[in-house]
Amino acid sequence: MKPYGTPPMNQPKTVLSARALCKNFGGIVATQSVDLDIFEGDRHALIGPNGAGKTTLINLLTGVLTPSSGKIDLLGDDISNLAPHLRVKKGLVRTFQINQLFLTMSPFETLTFVVSQKRGLTTQWWARLGQDKDVLERVQQLLEQFHLTDVCHQTSRFLSYGKQRLLEIAVALACEPKVLLLDEPVAGVPAGEREELLATVNQLPSDVSILLIEHDMDLVFSFAKQMTVLVNGAVLCSGEPRDIAKDDRVKQVYLGHRAVHGVPNE
Repeated sequence: MKPYGTPPMNQPKTVLSARALCKNFGGIVATQSVDLDIFEGDRHALIGPNGAGKTTLINLLTGVLTPSSGKIDLLGDDISNLAPHLRVKKGLVRTFQINQLFLTMSPFETLTFVVSQKRGLTTQWWARLGQDKDVLERVQQLLEQFHLTDVCHQTSRFLSYGKQRLLEIAVALACEPKVLLLDEPVAGVPAGEREELLATVNQLPSDVSILLIEHDMDLVFSFAKQMTVLVNGAVLCSGEPRDIAKDDRVKQVYLGHRAVHGVPNE
């Protein structure tokens, strides 16, 4: 049995990494010297209590915030000061806690636009609807994969919240990410729609590396192969889920908040 926190043997290449990443807001230290590695094909969960700095870290990784110090690498390139849209072009894509959709468009129209844009066909893209075979094939694949076929022509604002979340992840996948950051994908989703969303997240392509930020421990422990626990802006520990669940420090952090999966509060 390998020591707790030791990377697995024959580890794949690193696709996203942070080194000594810090973010200060005046005298407030939001992120404290964070080291994080996401590997090719990874299923990595970032967890921690409210105020742990998870959103700040994701905003740093995606370029919404500029680090006070430290470095971020994507596929071997330093992206520490790269604009968010250029990070997307390089393969780093995220979803948000609150949907960022074109609510007046249907899932079909939305995905057609995104796929067309990715393929450089956005000039008068609306005139190409139904004309570009490759785009339509990709859109149909996404609609089926994310269980949106039966609602593909409904205006997005009228979709159930679970379907809106599925559409947001479909849009992210249509951007052809190398690394996908899922920010609380089941937040606010009614119980009756959660199973479909959980199953879909678990079936995302294995060649896309995923960093999941989530409070739902059922999703976290059914999905993650590696986990990082963030507390007060710093990494408390990292490792496999079974080791995280047994860690007394993690139990203490979650005591009074929620039990770690399979480990009752004591």
